[in-house]
Amino acid sequence: MTDRTDRTPSPAPSLAPLLSEEGQALLAALRDHDPAQELALATRLRRDHPAELVSAALAQARLRQRAVAKFGERDAYRMYFTPHGVEQATRTSVAAHRAGRFRDIGLRDGGPARITDLCCGVGGDAIELARAGFAVTAVDRDPVTCEIAALNVRTLAPDAPPATVVRADVTTYDLAAAPAPDALFIDPARRGGRGRIFDPEAYSPPLSWAVEAVRTVGAGGIKIAPGIPHELVPDDFEAEWISDGGDVKEAVLWHHATGPGPGPGSGTGAITPGARRATLLPAGLTLTGRGLPDPPVREVGRYLYEPDGAVIRAHLVAEVADELDGGLIDETIAYITADGRRPTPYATAYEITDELPFNLKRLKALLRERGVGILTVKKRGSPVEPEELRRRMKLQGRESATVFLTRVAGAPTMLLGRPA
Repeated sequence: MTDRTDRTPSPAPSLAPLLSEEGQALLAALRDHDPAQELALATRLRRDHPAELVSAALAQARLRQRAVAKFGERDAYRMYFTPHGVEQATRTSVAAHRAGRFRDIGLRDGGPARITDLCCGVGGDAIELARAGFAVTAVDRDPVTCEIAALNVRTLAPDAPPATVVRADVTTYDLAAAPAPDALFIDPARRGGRGRIFDPEAYSPPLSWAVEAVRTVGAGGIKIAPGIPHELVPDDFEAEWISDGGDVKEAVLWHHATGPGPGPGSGTGAITPGARRATLLPAGLTLTGRGLPDPPVREVGRYLYEPDGAVIRAHLVAEVADELDGGLIDETIAYITADGRRPTPYATAYEITDELPFNLKRLKALLRERGVGILTVKKRGSPVEPEELRRRMKLQGRESATVFLTRVAGAPTMLLGRPA
C-alpha cells in the first residue's frame, strides 16, 4: 500500500496561513459574519492582522456560508473551498447515497474496496466514500484543489481507510498502477468559460472517455447532467436520476461488469444494464422502469399529480400513472390526472376545482371573487412567466390557491386547485 504522505500534497501557500493559530481564530470569528458588512469588517480586522490573511479568511468564510446548503453546518464550517469547488461539489446527501450504492453492489470479498475518484474537486464525494469504508484515491489536476481535498478528507473522515490525493491529469493518470482500483467514480467538469456545458462530449474529460475508463476497470459511476438525452446512455450502463427535497440534482451512469457481488445488500443495490431509475432523497426511495407504454390522454379528473423531477427525467411517468390508475392531460405534458386520490411518494397531488381556457382576465376575476392573495403558479407547456402572472393578477385577500398554466389535449388551459 502506498503511504499517503508520499502522494498527498502539503498545505498550499495560500491555504497555510488559514491553518495557523491566528488564521483559525479569524475563521472562527467570521463564521456568522454578514457579507454585506465586509468592507467595514475588513478595515477593522486589518488593524490587528495581516491584510493578506484577512482577505483569505473573509473569502473562505463566504465560501463556507455558501457551502452550508450542500454540506450542512457541521461539515461546511470545518472544510475549505474554492469558488469553483463550492459550485461544483456534490451535496452530502447525494454523495452519501452514491457511496451507499457502491457499497451495496459488492466490489470485493475481503478488505476495503478501492475506489479512484477522478476529478475529485474539493473532496465531497471522496469524503463520503471514505466514510463508507472505501480506500479512496482522489485525483485532480489543480494543485490548490488537491491540497484542499486532502485536508477535507483527513478532517471529515479521520477514521476511514487511508485516503490518497494525487495531482494529475485524469486522462493520463495510470489506472493500472498499484494499488489498482476496484471501481471508478468520475465527475467530469460540466462548466466552461461561457457557463454550463450541455454536450457530454465537451465535458472535461468527455463522456466517451469516462465510459471507456469505467469499462476498463470493470465497475464505476459517472456523474452527468440530468438533462442528458437517453439515447446517449450506453446499453451496458444503468442510468439513475436523483432528486433531493424535490429538486433534481444530477444523474449517474452506473456500470458493473460482473454483476452484483457478495457485499451487504447486493441484491437491492445491483446495477442492471439498460435500466432507468429515479431516486428521491432524503427518503432514499427508488422507482425503476418497467418498460410501460405511454399513459393514455384523458379528461381532467378531480386530482392532478405532479411527478417528481427525477421521475420525469428518468421517463418513468408511465410507472407513476399506472400506480395511480391515471392518465395524462396531454400527450406532451408530464401531469397525471385521476379521479381518486392515492398517496404516492413519486408525485405531489392537487385537488382541482376549476378548468378554464387560458384567459388572464377571467383568472384575475375568479381570484378576486374568491379572495385569493397567495397564488402558487406552476407551468408546463406555457410561455407565461409566473412572476409576470402574479404581478398582473394584483392579488388581494387571505385565501391561497395554485394555478397550473398548461395544455389539456393540446389546448392552452388554466387549472385552479390546491394541494391535496
